[in-house]
Amino acid sequence: MESRDDLPLCQMCSVGTAPNCVYGPDGKGTQSHPNEDGHLRFRYEDGCFLYGVFNGYDGSRVANFVSQCLTAELLLGQLNSNHTDSDVCRILTQAFDVVEKSYFETIDNALAQKAHLSTFLPPHNENVSFHQLSPSSQKVHERLKELEQELTGGATAVVALILNNKLYIANVGTNRALLCKSSSDGQNQVLQICRPHSTDNEDELQRLAALGVDSARVKQAGQIAGQSSTRRLGDYRVKCNYSEIDLLSAAKTMPIIAEPEIDSSQSLDNVRGFLLLMSEGLINALESAHGPEQANQEIVAMVAAELAQQNSLEAVAQSVVERVKRLHHDVYVSGRQRAAYCSRHEDMTLLIRNINYPLADGALTPTQGGRIYPVSVPYSNSQSTSKTSVTLSLVMPSQNVLTNGTNTASTLEEGTPTPGSQSPTATLQSTNTQTQSSSSSSGDGSLFRQRGSQAAQPDETGRVPPYVDFSQFYRLWGGDHSDGQSTQGGLGPQ
Repeated sequence: MESRDDLPLCQMCSVGTAPNCVYGPDGKGTQSHPNEDGHLRFRYEDGCFLYGVFNGYDGSRVANFVSQCLTAELLLGQLNSNHTDSDVCRILTQAFDVVEKSYFETIDNALAQKAHLSTFLPPHNENVSFHQLSPSSQKVHERLKELEQELTGGATAVVALILNNKLYIANVGTNRALLCKSSSDGQNQVLQICRPHSTDNEDELQRLAALGVDSARVKQAGQIAGQSSTRRLGDYRVKCNYSEIDLLSAAKTMPIIAEPEIDSSQSLDNVRGFLLLMSEGLINALESAHGPEQANQEIVAMVAAELAQQNSLEAVAQSVVERVKRLHHDVYVSGRQRAAYCSRHEDMTLLIRNINYPLADGALTPTQGGRIYPVSVPYSNSQSTSKTSVTLSLVMPSQNVLTNGTNTASTLEEGTPTPGSQSPTATLQSTNTQTQSSSSSSGDGSLFRQRGSQAAQPDETGRVPPYVDFSQFYRLWGGDHSDGQSTQGGLGPQ
């Protein structure tokens, strides 16, 4: 009988990860806990592919369990090319339900042992410390702590299934799925599939209100038992003891559920682009650094840039994650207004599934015939009314056009220069469940000296001409240091 271990990995997929990090006052980062994210990327028969990103919390046990079991529930004979859309959606929903129930079965023994041991403890007395307890009571306390550690934790999940060249997205929680479609006229359309199940999702708040929960309090709190998700897998403390949680105590039935929201509207016939599955940690890191307004556009621009430079798909996702990690760190050490939001980030996972999108023949630098396409990424925050933008210079192969841009309803000043003949106009359309917008790039790369398609040739000393002219700086330095003293070897080109 075929098992999960027999399934081949999908080679049209790239995964990048980074562990959580807390920055100190000196800007150095330390990991506060083991990585709790998980992912899957399998190819099955009949053109069936399964991908997933899982954001674990309070341990990695649930994320690992879901990753293992969900694959077994979907790719060991349950799906075939004869299934209709309704069949696939039903199978996906059933798979999440079975995995959730199976997880709770694995902790049944621990729950029973916890209940049994609790009967041996003396009544709680705040005036009695742990060291004042009898040796036997201390051992019971220690074992109960171990059991509690085994029982805690949960996970959110975003899963993508491709069957009959159609895309199905099943989402539970606060991860994100983006589908980027590149059209023949040079435009990229970015579609966010499924809204996050969070405390500011109005549909989720209405669902909770129908159960008797005070949704206004939930929205104001922003979290339920330490997490912003209103749907999650595992987390027995919330699922089994919700009546003891203040925000949820009025619920008629279990308010935090593992039922996925499924989107089956996307056909991949004649599509050229890529699919992105992102963990909450990656999304939050990017939004903390630049604000939430342009996060989707920015991550797509980064992926497009890496796809244009890398000739190996496997390296693309990791390069993008490293970009986000550096961006987040640089904002923190800059001391700018958004630095306060960037003191730490959680585990980050990015899965990229290529859909007929061309890779570069080889990585090209600007001096090797590449072109520089600025991507202006505006950001703002609620504490500032200033209009600011950050420009990322993306080095692209000269024979291709990078389609990128910013929202026309963004924080950019009116009258922002548009690309001239040196930088082709490019467009990015962004779509989610609420809005659709069209946008265009800004900047012409004029800060860089224009070079031909051939690489710059070194002079007799082995050096290539600089991009920036520092002669004025050297003249000013010389005027300020004309007292006869000089640094070793002098300044400026030798």
